[in-house]
Amino acid sequence: MTRLGLNLPNLITLSRLMSVPLAIWLIVSERFGVAFWVFIGAGASDALDGFIAKRFDCRTRLGALLDPVADKALLSSVYVALGIADQLPNWLVILVVFRDVTIIGGFVLIQTLAAPRRFDPIYISKINTLMQIALVGYVLAGLGFGFVDGRTTQVLVAATATTTVLSGLSYLVRWARILSGAEQPS
Repeated sequence: MTRLGLNLPNLITLSRLMSVPLAIWLIVSERFGVAFWVFIGAGASDALDGFIAKRFDCRTRLGALLDPVADKALLSSVYVALGIADQLPNWLVILVVFRDVTIIGGFVLIQTLAAPRRFDPIYISKINTLMQIALVGYVLAGLGFGFVDGRTTQVLVAATATTTVLSGLSYLVRWARILSGAEQPS
């Protein structure tokens, strides 16, 4: 491990971050099938870097910060690209990106004012991330491999929007409680 904490899991995370421009380009170029596989590869790399970091005890502060940045960059960018390509409703893209920007801003605020040691995701946020990934995967696969079910897409859009709003509100409530002293940061 170097002074910067660049180890195998962090290099895998960096490769996921570097896949973001490729994913965007593939989507706006309407190469949805290839974009689907890049998205799947990025998801697999997320699982792999976490497994290696935990299994071989090579977790670093850099990795703890870089991993969620790579995840947010990929998901937000793919949502924006799918919105530009008119494959997702613009209102949903705005909602997803606004939630992510709010979470990042809140994280910085809490780190600055309350100085918590850890910032664990809220359960609804994990469900929301799962819904966001499911929607993107379904849309990219449908467009790339020729199956599109408008009803399933509508259900996934509604579930993603609902969990995005619930997750965002949950974080706002949590941060207000932390800043008011009613809850200790984890």
